[in-house]
Amino acid sequence: MATSNHSRRSSDGTSSSLPMTVIEPPPPHPNRLIPSSSHEATTPRASPRASPPPPPQPSSIPPSPLLNDSSSNIHLTRISSPCHLQSLPSDFLTNDPTKPLLHVDEHGNEYSYYLNPMKKAVIFILLVEMLERFSFYGINYTTTAYLTGEYNEDWNADMPSILASSYVSISTAVAYTTPFLGALLADNILGEYWTILLGSILCYIPGLLLIALSTIPGFLGEVFNEGAVRWGLLVLWPIGTGTVKACVNVFGAKQFHPILQSSLIESYYVNFYMCINIGALTGGVIVPIVAQWNVTVAYFIPVCVLGAGVMLFSAGTGKYVKPKPKHDIHYVTTGVLEACGCGKTRRSQRERMIHPSPSESKVGIGTIALVSALVVPFNVAYAQMATTFIVQGSVMRPFGLVDAPMMNNADAISVLAFGYIIGNVIYPALNARQIKIPTTYKFAIGSAFGALALGCAIFTDYEIHRTYEATGEAISVLWQAFPYF
Repeated sequence: MATSNHSRRSSDGTSSSLPMTVIEPPPPHPNRLIPSSSHEATTPRASPRASPPPPPQPSSIPPSPLLNDSSSNIHLTRISSPCHLQSLPSDFLTNDPTKPLLHVDEHGNEYSYYLNPMKKAVIFILLVEMLERFSFYGINYTTTAYLTGEYNEDWNADMPSILASSYVSISTAVAYTTPFLGALLADNILGEYWTILLGSILCYIPGLLLIALSTIPGFLGEVFNEGAVRWGLLVLWPIGTGTVKACVNVFGAKQFHPILQSSLIESYYVNFYMCINIGALTGGVIVPIVAQWNVTVAYFIPVCVLGAGVMLFSAGTGKYVKPKPKHDIHYVTTGVLEACGCGKTRRSQRERMIHPSPSESKVGIGTIALVSALVVPFNVAYAQMATTFIVQGSVMRPFGLVDAPMMNNADAISVLAFGYIIGNVIYPALNARQIKIPTTYKFAIGSAFGALALGCAIFTDYEIHRTYEATGEAISVLWQAFPYF
């Protein structure tokens, strides 16, 4: 703040000197490449009699050679080579040659990053995600058949197909609802690393183990223990997978410098979803095939695989960037209560600035709900694969080892195929023409294909009844390839 004296003529003819404040623009953020010019637009104009404000202070950050060459600006978000470091301001560099990139967040916390985080740290996260998806889909694809007694006629829950499908649907609903809980824990209390680790050890693996133990005749009781299955299938396993699901992809993205490597995050997500579908495909093939021979052995495979994934994840502990949680348990409890319309209290302006509640944030819960509603039609169609599609496939003729649970792998195969085409052909072609498809358009396209898949399933069901009434035979399970793709 600078002050200058200005004369004012009073009513008795004397003059008095009054200080007048001139607002100077704040110094630039210490971790910003291009200084913002927004301060010039927000600085109030001085009085006509006021002395002109001092000139803006020059940025303490030396200009980067990359900024002067528009053809090289892409490197500012793709810093991955030692030769790029010479062009960076010192505020972005550490003294550690192993992790040379520095970022200072809005709270003043400093984090250092690898030049190649994909090979140094992210690989552990991708591996645990691939093995987690192996475990999830290996169980998810076979649960309906297991509960109805298809794998073991002498030891099973003896459920009708509709009830077994309901169990799977409830389990899936819990798994896709609990990411909200995982996000709260990660953002406000534990951080992503500990949320993933504890969610896997305390919920995910115990849930899988309980389901596997229920397949052993007489181990949990003289009769089939449906209570153990309910705890494992409807509580522990879905809570564990939902908690991990909320954090693992974000934690991987946070291993990249948020400014200097922001363009590399897109390629990370391509690899991330490739690992998801590789895990889903292998788990969806191996577990159903083994279950046709021995369901107990089949269900212990996901337990061992996820255990190995957790050990691999722990092996990379020293390599991860672990952002600190932003708030505390007080923020979580009051935020949830206020979001539900309960427990509203008067808070000072300082408290609202330090701990803003969800109702005071820029993006309200209504906006989030509206955006989330765009994917509801697609999720309705997608959820049928592990339930209705398997029930439909159970009355169809297997094609060798390919039965109804194994047909779920057509989904993973299609994602791998079309993911490669979209990532390596369609997106590069659109980028070359400077065409960007809005996210809402992508939601609409996905929902349209979901509706088409349901239409194919309806036609397949019609063909099942038509063929049976005409010849008394079942059609091939390969008919389901159309709705899966």
